[in-house]
Amino acid sequence: MQPFQTAILAAKVTLSLAFLLYASWSDYKTREVTNRVWAIYAPTALILTLIEILFNEQELLTKLSLFGLSFGVTATFAVILFYSGGFGGADSKALMCIALALPFSTETLFQPIFPSGISPLSQILFPLAIFSNSVLFAAASGIYMLLRNLIQRTTTGTKLFEGTLTNESIGKKILVLITGYKVPLSKLKEKWHVYPMEDVNDNGENPPERKLVVVPKDEGRNEIVERLSNAIDTGKISNRVWATPGLPMLIFVTIGLIVALVFGDLVWLLVSFVLG
Repeated sequence: MQPFQTAILAAKVTLSLAFLLYASWSDYKTREVTNRVWAIYAPTALILTLIEILFNEQELLTKLSLFGLSFGVTATFAVILFYSGGFGGADSKALMCIALALPFSTETLFQPIFPSGISPLSQILFPLAIFSNSVLFAAASGIYMLLRNLIQRTTTGTKLFEGTLTNESIGKKILVLITGYKVPLSKLKEKWHVYPMEDVNDNGENPPERKLVVVPKDEGRNEIVERLSNAIDTGKISNRVWATPGLPMLIFVTIGLIVALVFGDLVWLLVSFVLG
C-alpha cells in the first residue's frame, strides 16, 4: 500500500474510533446520541473511502463494486436489526457509518496479533466481523450477570425469584438472570436508565401477582416503578426488585472494532481453534 493510501486508512480508523467512543460515552450517560454525530461521521467517511479507492486506478471498478457490496449488505443487515428490535437507531447508524469508513479489512495497516484472525468475511465485509465481535462481548456480559446473580444467591441465601415470580417460565427466568440483577427500588428512582424487569398487579391479594418483564421499554417505565413502590410501601413485596442497566450496544460495537483491529475476527479465531 502506498504512503498516501496508508495515511487515508489511518485517518479513517482514527475518525471511526473518535466518533464511536464519543457516541458510546453519550449513549451511556444520556441514552441518546445526537444525529449530528452521524451527519458528520458518514459523509466524512464516504469522502475518505472514495479518495482511497479512486487513488488506486488499477483496481478502481473492483474496489468500487466491493465497496458497494460491503455497504449494501451491512446497511440491509442494520435496517433489519433495527426493525426487528435487535438494534437501536444509533446502533444501526453506527454500523452503516462503519461500513462507509471501513468496508474492508484493515490488515494493511493493522496486522492482527493472530494471523488467523483475518477471516474471509473480514476481508470484504469488515463491518460484519466487527458486529460479530460485539455480539460475543455482549454475550460475555450475560455470563457476568449470571455469575453475579448466582454468587448473590449463595452468599445471601435469599431466593432469586419470590412470590408469584416462581410461576414464570424457565425461559423468562434465564433471560432475566443473564440481563439483570436485583436492586433496591431507590436505584430505579434515582437512575432513569435502569429499567425494571418485573411488574406487580396489586389486586388486593397477598402476595400480589408479580410478573417478569424480559423486554423493558421506556414506555410505561414510571408507572411500573410506581406500582412496585406502592407494593413495597405496603410490605407486600421486598425492597429489592429485578432490573437491568440496559448497557448500550454501541459500547460493544466500539469494543468490537478495537478488537477487530488488534486481534481480528474473534468468531473465526474460535472456529479455527476448535477445528485445529
